[in-house]
Amino acid sequence: METEVYALNGAMIVDALNPEPVPRNIIVESGKIVDISTQPLKSDIADRVFDLSGKYVVPGLWDVHTHIGKGIPDSEAQEEMLSQRTIRAGINCREALKLGITSLRVVGEKEFIDVAWKNFFNSGAILGPDLYTCGWFITTTAGHFLKSSCALEVDGVTEYRKVIRDQMKHGVDFIKLNLTGGVMGPPWDKMPNTFPMEDEMKTAFDLCAQRGFKVVAHAGGKDGIIKAINYGAHTLEHGYMLDDECVEMLANSDTYFVPTLSLTHMNRGPTYTDNDFENNWSINNPIDEEYRLRAVDAAKGHAEGFRKALKAGVKIACGSDLDLPYGALLEIAMMVKCGMTSHQAITAATLTSAEVCLADAEYGTIETGKFADILVLNSNPLEDVDNLRDLNLVFKKGRIVPIDSSPVFM
Repeated sequence: METEVYALNGAMIVDALNPEPVPRNIIVESGKIVDISTQPLKSDIADRVFDLSGKYVVPGLWDVHTHIGKGIPDSEAQEEMLSQRTIRAGINCREALKLGITSLRVVGEKEFIDVAWKNFFNSGAILGPDLYTCGWFITTTAGHFLKSSCALEVDGVTEYRKVIRDQMKHGVDFIKLNLTGGVMGPPWDKMPNTFPMEDEMKTAFDLCAQRGFKVVAHAGGKDGIIKAINYGAHTLEHGYMLDDECVEMLANSDTYFVPTLSLTHMNRGPTYTDNDFENNWSINNPIDEEYRLRAVDAAKGHAEGFRKALKAGVKIACGSDLDLPYGALLEIAMMVKCGMTSHQAITAATLTSAEVCLADAEYGTIETGKFADILVLNSNPLEDVDNLRDLNLVFKKGRIVPIDSSPVFM
């Protein structure tokens, strides 16, 4: 653990608790924020003093819907060696950290690659983001996400019990259950379709409740959304077909909403982008034309449901479902385009996402006692949320992250 004492003088703090920039001086020691003061901090109390005059400080960003080993076409994923995907997953995590995305929730990864990297990063052997893991994406035969190589097909009550218990045995943090189809898949994989039978679903949720594991529920269609909320899912992923009934249920529940707006909006292709950053991403991440058209078809309704949820006060977190490392930056911008203020989007990508991962006591805001996951920005993210990309420094648990070799589009 980092033992140096840093003084960050003259910072303008922007976080969930500060909707307007607040001038403060921050002391970081042993990886944590130990003091926040209005008075300048003297060099004799710190090993290193940073003059942050004119800079803006925000908490480290989160992406709570990732698949860290993604990065090649689905057509190649099934044949790829496990070692190749494992190496790429670690590189992806490190590249995301360089962009200020300091924590990731992995909601489907093969052979517990996510758990392995979580344990390795936690060992302190190498600097990486905090990972919160789900292991396999649990679906049914003829379920969703099959081409990814991260889905496990499970049928019947007995198989559900065995697979979920095996996930627990391997050290996952959450259980990811697939309830419906999605935007991208073969003809039988449609978002309105619910895949598990009632007894399978009840068994899965009951077992998770018995063992104290929270459920991450992929649900696109209305029937699956309602079932996810009624069974007590911790998070609803996607929610492509939210209507007034679903939104009211969400608002009156303890379920968080992870909309993954980028999945539909960014996959529409370069025609729909409106800045160079998005255009470059879209050009370098093409998808099959059939899937692109399905994204185009779904995007409008997806955004409308998001706006209804926002207006109703639903708890919304930041998850992109895009390949690392850029996903969170694209998702935050997309949430603003679809109706959030910059401050709301920053809150979703920091404190609310930390709450989703049950880590808000240690992360998510700039407060005394919390880990020093800190982004120093050259410009105000409240004026333009894209200023989150205007990085000056990144701290992960008080350690400086080298960002001068940030990833580029290939």
